[in-house]
Amino acid sequence: MPLLLAVLICTLKFVAGEPNNLIVIPLDKQYVPIYRGEDVVAYKTAYFGDIFVGSPSLEFSVVFDTGSGHVFLPSVKCESEACRAHRRYNESASSSAIQLDHEGLWAGGERDEVAISFGTGEVIGNFVEEAVCLNGKLTDGACARVRIVTANQMTDEPFQNFHFDGVIGLGLANLAVDSQFSFFEQMARSGENFVPQFGYFLSERDDVASEICFGGHDARHMRSSLQWTPVHDPHKGFWQVKILRVTVNGEEFPFCADGSCVAIADTGTSLIGAPRAAATPLHRQLARKVPPAIHDDIDDIDCRDVEGPELVFELDGGVTVTLSGREYSRAAAMKVVNKQQVQLVCRATLLPVDPSPSLGEKAFILGQPLLQKYYTVYDWEQQRVGFALAQQASTKSAGAGPHKIYGSQGALPKSSIVHV
Repeated sequence: MPLLLAVLICTLKFVAGEPNNLIVIPLDKQYVPIYRGEDVVAYKTAYFGDIFVGSPSLEFSVVFDTGSGHVFLPSVKCESEACRAHRRYNESASSSAIQLDHEGLWAGGERDEVAISFGTGEVIGNFVEEAVCLNGKLTDGACARVRIVTANQMTDEPFQNFHFDGVIGLGLANLAVDSQFSFFEQMARSGENFVPQFGYFLSERDDVASEICFGGHDARHMRSSLQWTPVHDPHKGFWQVKILRVTVNGEEFPFCADGSCVAIADTGTSLIGAPRAAATPLHRQLARKVPPAIHDDIDDIDCRDVEGPELVFELDGGVTVTLSGREYSRAAAMKVVNKQQVQLVCRATLLPVDPSPSLGEKAFILGQPLLQKYYTVYDWEQQRVGFALAQQASTKSAGAGPHKIYGSQGALPKSSIVHV
């Protein structure tokens, strides 16, 4: 469930793993500014990597998204600006493509269409069964035949603004229309030696690559042991875990006191998401005044450096994950003007999550801020999610390999002003 996206491209290499080699993909990153009028108020980030599709094999950049279940690419039949801004897939030029209807049968005449929502956007397209690989050599263990959606229509928002061409959904098989559409399900079936896990690492530094690995997990990115929590209600298809308790600065957050809250680990979301009904009280508890001692230059204050209350999620299985002000705060402070006095207030950046039949009413989204602090592992076979404190690199040489940064974060966003 890609709500706000974080953009990264990939180059492929192999790292020795146990018992088999890991397929490790360094990711590139893109910053997209968000404007209010002429002022930049925030940045969306997106992470994406390259896959190889068809015969002959062609390269496409995709978001690896644990919050969705399908593979989609723009089609050459799509002529909108959103499609033309990207590499487009041509099924007629691929000898391995098979046109299908929604039941998986060969479709030689009129084609079925499907509409798929992706965050703030939507794609409409046809079905094709195709060879999809994590490298360009079609090596065993790196490829699977999977049903993909070839988009004949793509909304301008968000696709026109980002560099990635498409999406690989890495949600559980039930999040797809059919398991034949699930890339990782087909990867898990493709070979006896394939370990049905993938690991996700987000770097705090732009000069060190983030990465995703397939076929296990990479212990080099862990500075603590993995703690596992089982997937809750796996039939929903999300990497969803049960929240036993939420605390803010050591005090229980009443919204989750009845034990009905859940959290979804989502690599396609740039923020921490909170149920809409909980967002306002949580904002109040996480807000704090900037001490007068560091008021000297109010336009240069970065709230991520101002200490804030700890936000703690206690999960099923004895797993605890913690976010500090460094992780959840928006960079710019809010100026509260009262007569001649100015008080600076630091606030959290939370994404309100509307209730829905699929998410329920009490779903938190564990997006990029938490995924930078914790290395996460997704175990397909045992349906569990692992958390370990991420080993962030202190030098450029410690990164995974070549990667690119699109755009830049630039100066701190301008503070908002409130008169009281």
